[in-house]
Amino acid sequence: MTSITPQRSRTPSGAAYWEAGRGEPLVLIHGVGLRLEAWLPQIAALRQSHRVIALDMPGHGESAPIAPGAALPAFVAWLGRVLDEIGLDRINLAGHSMGALISGGAAATFGDRIARVALVNGVYRRDADARAAVLARARLIAAEGVDVDGPLQRWFGDDPAAAEARRQTRGWLAGVDPAAYATAYGAFAAGDAVYADAWPRVVCPALFLTGREDPNSTPAMAEAMAAAAPRGAAVIIPGHRHMVTLTAPDIVNAVLADWLKR
Repeated sequence: MTSITPQRSRTPSGAAYWEAGRGEPLVLIHGVGLRLEAWLPQIAALRQSHRVIALDMPGHGESAPIAPGAALPAFVAWLGRVLDEIGLDRINLAGHSMGALISGGAAATFGDRIARVALVNGVYRRDADARAAVLARARLIAAEGVDVDGPLQRWFGDDPAAAEARRQTRGWLAGVDPAAYATAYGAFAAGDAVYADAWPRVVCPALFLTGREDPNSTPAMAEAMAAAAPRGAAVIIPGHRHMVTLTAPDIVNAVLADWLKR
């Protein structure tokens, strides 16, 4: 992992972010239970060509929380306010996992404000079994708090090569605010179909990237979204699961750099 130490700024509404580099703006949004440091390998590479702005999701990292029980559209509206507060009129936008759902919602609702959109390990129209499982996890989290070991097993499996990424991710999950985690996970669990019908209307370059072994943000989901978007492209990384930003950073960085040239 890179040794960069982010120095966060805050918007008037309490959103924490860190920016580095110069050029076209690239906004990054992490997933549930994480923080903007999950993007450090991408920031280190892409700051060479772009002004990279990484956000802490509401209630994560150092960002103020969103209203308890907020659904996915409220997170999308939060992003719009943050862009206004930072003064970003037109952006490239990439999100991972829950951040991917927020990014897809922004692409569906913000029009030309989104120049390009990338969904990394994004979910799309879960089948009945997968939807029941994730909703059950959301209810359990709301009742009992943050589960650390379950996500680590789904996201990394037993791959010894991912030991350092797993260690860092464990620390982020263990340190997240339980109430904010429950709200974000609830929005994530119920959000896979909220903006699913919008992809045919999203005309900007749209990238859908996931790991071939990701059991939840599956290759089939990425390929279906790419097929629905007029300028969609799917990239599947063999041998990796949910945290490809950390476990396959060189590949992810190269794919994002190519997307940013489209």
